[in-house]
Amino acid sequence: MAEIIQRDGTWAFDGTTVRITPGLHRSVPLFRQTYGEIAVPLEAVAGIVFEPERKRGRLRMRLREGADPLLHATGGRLPDTADPYRLAVDVDRAGVAEYVAEEIRRALLLDQIPKDPTKTYLLPGPPVPVSVRSSDGTVSFDGTQVRIDWSDTSDRVKRATGPRIIGVGELVQVEWLPNSGYEDGFLRFVTRETVFSKLPPEKDPYALDLWGSARRDLLTALVATAITARLPHPSTRTGVDSADRPQLAAAVPRPADHHDVLLRRLRELGELHRDGVLTDEEFAMTKAAVLRGF
Repeated sequence: MAEIIQRDGTWAFDGTTVRITPGLHRSVPLFRQTYGEIAVPLEAVAGIVFEPERKRGRLRMRLREGADPLLHATGGRLPDTADPYRLAVDVDRAGVAEYVAEEIRRALLLDQIPKDPTKTYLLPGPPVPVSVRSSDGTVSFDGTQVRIDWSDTSDRVKRATGPRIIGVGELVQVEWLPNSGYEDGFLRFVTRETVFSKLPPEKDPYALDLWGSARRDLLTALVATAITARLPHPSTRTGVDSADRPQLAAAVPRPADHHDVLLRRLRELGELHRDGVLTDEEFAMTKAAVLRGF
């Protein structure tokens, strides 16, 4: 057993699995504490390095592309402190960190683990049900459907449409961008009908606009990851093989479908305008955004 215990967490390697447990110190980000322990099978690891620095070094583990739904859902946008595959190491524990890294590298070599992308997720993602309260509303996922309940501060267009319920079968993908504290983020649920919609997150009833507490809004990555783990693996939707193209095309509506979707969205906006939910200015702005998206 190769193990290193630090304030931010513990990494333990038993020859087949790297077990990453977040620390209990108050400096550990809420996202890491909530995501909990991660068991990384050796076959999911592409490499590991220890980067020594003057005050604190860093263990950094790289996973094979396509192995982890968390990395796919967040697209490298997690803050360094919230990244579970980085561990800050005190100077006096540098030797231990080097030993852990060397043990994992040796196992990768002995087991001849490839570094090429995987064809399936090797990590399960967070368990369901999962529910997160964000600045724009509460989003929940039970394994089969997504539900969004808007907050009192959500845009009137969103509140007028009521709770949004989306089945996993309707989803093409999930788009996530964190709230940095300087710029808003979003969690967008892309369906066959909205794949070409370019409504801004604050107006889009299929998106959460993340503008409040960056610490709290970061938890929406839990939902994004849980859903991503249950969608078709990216290897089945992208790539250059001809066998992949029909599946990718199947996720994108045909040109005739675009027209139907556009008319339906415009009708919905027209009804909200007639009912007095949208002002003339709001209706004009939202209609223009919908038309631009198509």
